[in-house]
Order: sequence, then C-alpha cells, then structure tokens
Amino acid sequence: MTPKQIGLIGVTWDKILPIADTAAELFYGKLFELDPSLKPLFKGDLKEQGKKLMTMLDTVVKSLEHLEVIIPAAQASGARHVGYGVKDKDYDTVASALLWTLGQGLGDDFTDDVKEAWTTAYIVLSTVMKEAAKKAAA
Repeated sequence: MTPKQIGLIGVTWDKILPIADTAAELFYGKLFELDPSLKPLFKGDLKEQGKKLMTMLDTVVKSLEHLEVIIPAAQASGARHVGYGVKDKDYDTVASALLWTLGQGLGDDFTDDVKEAWTTAYIVLSTVMKEAAKKAAA
C-alpha cells in the first residue's frame, strides 16, 4: 500500500465513522442480498456484530502504516473463521458488500482512487486471513 492510499483510507474512514451504525446495517443488508446463504453464519445480534465490524475496521484503518501490528490479529481471525464455516469465495462477497457500503456512505467522495485504496487494503488483509484459514483447516 502506498502512503497516498493509506491517507485516502484514513480521510474517507473519518467520514464513515459518524454513520458507523448505518454503515454496518447497510453492509449486512448488502452482504445477505449478495449471498443469502451467509446469513446463518451470523448467529448473534446483528447490531452487536455491526459494532464489532466497525471497531475492527477502525483498528485496521489506524494500523495501516504498521501492518505488522495487525497481521497476527488478521491471522487469528482467519483461523477462527474456518470454524464459522467461512469459505474462500465468501471473502469476495464481503469485499463487494464493503465497497458498496463505502460507496453509499461516501457518495461523490468514493472516487476511483478511494475505491482502489480500499480494495488494496482489503486484498492485503483478506489474503492473510485466507492463508491462516488454510493452515487452520489442514
């Protein structure tokens, strides 16, 4: 990730934070619209799950300049997700739902450069998670 991409993510995340609850609701709505088979993977309260999602994203955004800090947490999360029944293809669905949600929340501020920055960050972290999941499943 480039410093410019990290900066774009930080600036745009600051615009999402004030609408975090709405963004989480939009995200899960879109996720289940894209793949209804994922809904049973979320057994708890979706509002609480949304808060966890936003907290996790906040931590990731604040740690992008020091990825080595969040890599172990991403690996642990990927390994845990195996037990939840998450498959490799589900990461693509999550990416689509996340990018759509960011687009809804940011409107005209969701430029091609912003989308590319968020996509790059997601690919980096989801790759780490998928690799950890494969090790955990082996």
